[in-house]
Amino acid sequence: MAIPYSAAATAAAAFSHSSLRQPHPLHLTRSGLVRVPAGKVAGAPESHARKRNRSTRPVTALAMRDSKTSSITGDSWEELVLNNSAPVLVEFYASWCGPCKMVHRVVDEIAQEYSGKLKCFTLNTDTDLHIAEDYEIKAVPVVILFKDGKKHQAVFGTMPKEYYVAAIEKIL
Repeated sequence: MAIPYSAAATAAAAFSHSSLRQPHPLHLTRSGLVRVPAGKVAGAPESHARKRNRSTRPVTALAMRDSKTSSITGDSWEELVLNNSAPVLVEFYASWCGPCKMVHRVVDEIAQEYSGKLKCFTLNTDTDLHIAEDYEIKAVPVVILFKDGKKHQAVFGTMPKEYYVAAIEKIL
């Protein structure tokens, strides 16, 4: 026996509070309430993968790109940054940080454009926390410019390329 549409709407509204406990929720149609098995969407076709019992998990593909900056660690910090006669740009980042990836693209462009005039490096603050603490870095991304081993400029957060270029031009 089909329930009239208006009565079905009332029944569905009353059922909605208890639907969390029910293994089979009701789906409201013009012909009445229809019980939908758990994990299915009423009216949706079954995917080909389910028909063939294949996994429907998404596949993640990672693309590696060539970085123009070199990574430094606490072991090479003094030699490559503090004792370097050329101006040095250091990007402080963390591997889990989304904005750091955006800043890294900008730093790669800058490294290519200022090749020969500026040395560009990246430092992972998760692995070299003591260096980040020495420069009072509380959040990433941070780009610090050094000249003659001393900190001259710092750009905090994700900024347009022009901010970084302006800071670089001040120390060149």
